[in-house]
Order: sequence, then structure tokens, then C-alpha cells
Amino acid sequence: MTTSRADLPVVVDRRGRVPMAAQISAQVREAVTAGVLRAGERLPSTRDLATTLAVSRTVVTTAYAHLFAEGWLEGRHGSGTYVADVAPGTTLANEPNRATERAMASPIAQSTVREEGGVRGENGARGENGARGEDGTRGEDGAPTAPGLIELQPGIPWSAGIEPAMWRRAWRYAGTRPPSPWPDMFGFPELRAELVSYLRRSRGLNVTPARVLVTRGVSSGLALLAAATIRPGDKVGVEEPGYPSAREVLRRAGAQIVPCRVDTHGIVPGELPAGLRLLYTTPAHQYPLGGRLPVGRRQAIIAWARATGAIVVEDDYDSEFRYDVGPLPALYSMDPEAIVYLGTASKTLTAAFGAGWLVASEDLVRRLAGMRRNLPDRVPEPVQHALLAMLTSGDLERHIRRMRLEYARRRAALVEALTRPAGPETFRLLGDTAGMHVVLEISGCPAERLVAAAAQRGVELSTLESYFDGPPTMNGLILGYGMASLPKVRRAARVLRDLLQLAGPG
Repeated sequence: MTTSRADLPVVVDRRGRVPMAAQISAQVREAVTAGVLRAGERLPSTRDLATTLAVSRTVVTTAYAHLFAEGWLEGRHGSGTYVADVAPGTTLANEPNRATERAMASPIAQSTVREEGGVRGENGARGENGARGEDGTRGEDGAPTAPGLIELQPGIPWSAGIEPAMWRRAWRYAGTRPPSPWPDMFGFPELRAELVSYLRRSRGLNVTPARVLVTRGVSSGLALLAAATIRPGDKVGVEEPGYPSAREVLRRAGAQIVPCRVDTHGIVPGELPAGLRLLYTTPAHQYPLGGRLPVGRRQAIIAWARATGAIVVEDDYDSEFRYDVGPLPALYSMDPEAIVYLGTASKTLTAAFGAGWLVASEDLVRRLAGMRRNLPDRVPEPVQHALLAMLTSGDLERHIRRMRLEYARRRAALVEALTRPAGPETFRLLGDTAGMHVVLEISGCPAERLVAAAAQRGVELSTLESYFDGPPTMNGLILGYGMASLPKVRRAARVLRDLLQLAGPG
């Protein structure tokens, strides 16, 4: 065992079962929450700490990268790494931390950290577009686009990446199951139990099947929740800019939509208005700008929810696809009684699949299941059986790992093409560390003009305008790379780069 001689109280056990990077990050968290390390204190550089501990610099870089991603640390340009302003005494639950460490120690997470040259900090946030495709949409009018057009639409997964053998296995199993005499309003017990295991492995959630409701996806889960908790005229907070479908679902429930400002890190808790009945947020990868909500803000949202009695709805959007570190812990893990957690398999498989989950208190889940008796909201049994087969066989998680690598290649091609020296003063990328899209914020040229010019060259783009409930405060494009192949992404990126060069500053 080696102890750091610096001010950082870290011990690494080379013979332990926990990876050394995970040991370092866990001890830093404990030191911050215990008040041993205080906000503003400078930490050793990755090189110095690696030398002191006699470990690889990659080990320390990986640990720091995850602490940056969660918001425990912050970088100051040209100055170093510092403890962020995180309230002592509040931490994530142990189980989520263990799951995060397992993800952080994976070859994918570590290779990505090495590939990108180490710690990115919190300022690598970027974003997405109007139709996420969870309900099968192809655009705001729902119409398919012209043949041969390269579509950079956000939130639509690469369905061609599903292995045919995996797909056949799932539906073959579904075809062997007899129909039930009466639908289970909660969802199949076997599926709910398997979802519990999946969420524990993938998101570190320590829940029971009694807290899980099978849904048709995020939008249907939100609609059911709104029907149960929202009265006409209730004020509901939605991120601005944010997910248009969530706004529409809540508006149809009779809610008064209150836009809540976001920045490059996500929603701003200090500006949440009073009197909200519910707050919808996307902390893992803010939709569309791409910020990941740091731990200090997560603590502030929990404190706000406890003080106001508001329901916080966590849409765990894009948690599966991170390219800088492993998946971040879910907000739900910090306060299971104050948070309702929404997830979907449609974004990882295909927009046409139509299956997801809602995790909440047992009382609320029972209430929602009871309401379903009078609503057309149940998930078809064959879909539930197919999802169960993919979970129990491990096929779904293997598919996610394949897609993470595939999307990472497309993301790298897009980012590389748009970050070469070519007038960086005219645009900047946001949200390129996760998900299936980036946001291109543009100055000097209306985004609509670029959309029209790109369409003439065979590339379909979308602007940020539809993500705002009020007047847009940003001029930019949302570039999805989920449904376009790698060669098409490269070709579209070259087209867009040429157009940006022609537009120039001013």
C-alpha cells in the first residue's frame, strides 16, 4: 500500500479487488463530503500524484476525469485542479458509487480518457434536436425524408446496427409465450425483476420490483405521471431549451409550462421559480445542449424538492452513451422519494420498439398502475417478452456496448471535421462528450440559411429553435449522428464545414 505525501489523503491497495482509479476517486469523494478537502483547495497534478503513489498517470487521470464529470472537481485554466463547491455531508449512495466505479474501470472508459488526452473538466457540454424519435418520429411533421438525403436528425438510434440473430432470438422467445388472460397493469413480474437487475448493473440503482412500472417509453411514462399528479393550471418546470415532446405532454395534461434556464452544465437550480408542482430535467446529458449536471447542482435540486414538495422527474437521457468517462450516477440515487426516474429501450434499439420503465415510490407506482385500467397505456405483451429475452441473455447490454463504440467513431469524425482551424470564432461545439448528437452554436450566420444551403447539397439539418418554448436565445444547429452511417457522417461534416467557411464571421 502507498500513501500520498501530498495534501490529498489517498491510499491505493495494489492487491485489492477494486481498480486503483476507483479507489482514488472514492477516497476523494469521501474526503470532500467529510470536510477534509474543502471547496477551492488545489489538488496535486495528475503527474505529481501518480509519481507520489507510484502508479500510472493513466490511473490518476481516469480517477480525476470521473470526479470532474460528477462535479466534485473543477479546472481553472492555466492554474490546476481544485475542489468544487460541493456541500459537505451529502454524497451519492454507496451502491451507485460502486456501479460508477465499475463503469469507470471498463476498457471503454479508460481508453476514451487516454484517447482524449486526459481530463476534460465540466466545460465540454454540447447538445440535440426537436424530435428524439422515441415514438417513431422522423421530423416535426412525421414524414420520411427524400431518398439519398443524409439525415443528421438527433435522438434516433442506428437500427441497422441491431444484430439480426439477437433480434430473432428475442422475438422467437416472445412467440413461444402464451397470451395472459388479463394484462398486468404493472408489467410482467419477470420483466420488472430483470429491470431491477439491469438498472443496478448499468445505473447503480438499488430498487425493488415494487418500485418499477413498465411503460411504452419516456413520453408515455411522463404522460401517465402527469395524469396522476397534475391538475389544470399547475405550474410545471421544463428546461429551456428542452425536450419539445415533454413540454407537449405536460401541456396536454393542463399544466402551465414554466421555462427553467439551463447553461452548459445543465439546469440552474438557483433560478428555479417558486410554486412548481413538477420539474422535468435531463441531468445525465441535458437535452439538447448536452450539459452533465454536477453534483453540487444535484444536491441543490434535491434540497429544493424537499423544501417545496415538488416532484422531480429525471429523464435519464443518453446515460448509456458517454465517451469521456463511464455513465454518471443517476439523480434518483440521491433521493428515491423525491425523484421519479424515466428510462427507455427505444433509444438504444429502435424508435419503433416502444418499451421503457418508470421508477418511483411504491405508493406512486401502485397509483399509476391503477389508473391504467381506464387508459390505453399498456405495453403489448410480445414487446415485454422480447425485452425480457434481451435482458436475461445479456444481448441488450452487448448491443449497447457495440453501439457506444460505433457512435464514438461517428462522433469523433464529426468533431474532428468541425474543429480543424477554419474560423473557430464563428461557431463552437457543445455536448460532444455523450449521446448521439452535438450542438453547433453559430455566430454571424442565421442557422436557417445553413439548413437551406445544406439541403441543396443533400444533407438534412435542424435548428435549435424548436427546443425553446419562448424566443430562442441561441442560434445554432443540432447534429445527430445516430441514424447516419460513418461514411455519411463524414460526408455531411465536410459539407457543413465548407458552408461554415463560406459563411465566415459576420
